[in-house]
Amino acid sequence: MSSILDIELIRTFHAVARIGKFKAAAEHLHKSPAAISVHIQRLEAVAKGRLLDRDNQSVSLTPLGKRLLASTRDLLQTHDRVLAELQGTRLAGRIKLGVPDDYAAHVIRDILPVFAAAWPNVVLEVKTAPSYTLRDEVERGKLHAAVVAQPKGDQTAQGQFLTSTTPVWVGAAALGPSEWTDPLPLALYAAECPYRHAMMESLKRDGRKWRVILDSPSSQAVRASVEAGLAISLIDRARMTEHMQMLDGLPAVSEHEVVFIRAASSQTDEAIDLLAQAIHKRFRL
Repeated sequence: MSSILDIELIRTFHAVARIGKFKAAAEHLHKSPAAISVHIQRLEAVAKGRLLDRDNQSVSLTPLGKRLLASTRDLLQTHDRVLAELQGTRLAGRIKLGVPDDYAAHVIRDILPVFAAAWPNVVLEVKTAPSYTLRDEVERGKLHAAVVAQPKGDQTAQGQFLTSTTPVWVGAAALGPSEWTDPLPLALYAAECPYRHAMMESLKRDGRKWRVILDSPSSQAVRASVEAGLAISLIDRARMTEHMQMLDGLPAVSEHEVVFIRAASSQTDEAIDLLAQAIHKRFRL
């Protein structure tokens, strides 16, 4: 009997590969860690080889895992797009969605076009702003929904969990660790960004001194300042580039999470339910 690639096993594998932890992937997929392990074992049986290397802290892809991830990415997207198209175009309406600058390109390029193709009568309006600004606008009803980052366990904005993030201090890869001494040259995000708050609070708590080299709402400008060797900053570990290095000797910053939140008036809106599902399936760092 020929083997079959179960789409749910593929979805689980992509979630684990993207997030890097079984427990966080289980939260993302609303499954138990044991169920995630079973899914991976079943997929490895089909692939006839190990897909993941695991330790107590995280998982990494084996060469076979990397090949499977690359070859099934389009398969997963095509499956979800065809399924959405089969559900029809009966919905109509308007959704005002907020997305932080750091995640805007991914959401706009990789998620919203699939949703718009499946539901052409739903008009999307997208606003980019720092997470705490978006959270406030959702609470006030100015936005129907938003993707926001926040410290893990923060109960201020309770929403649908998308993924965990691990903030790390980074500097230019070309410079040695000794280059970064007090006062630390910082590239700061916008005032209402949780990473800016985390940076300032951790440095104050550690008694470190700093000077501001860049203060910008643009995550692209922050990354450019770091890569150019002008400043250090805080960034999602998954978003580090080859031109960056993690810095030791700086205060640890607690894990954060990305969640999908919605206005009180939108809790029973079917169009926003479907948008939440689309973002939940495809969002990645």
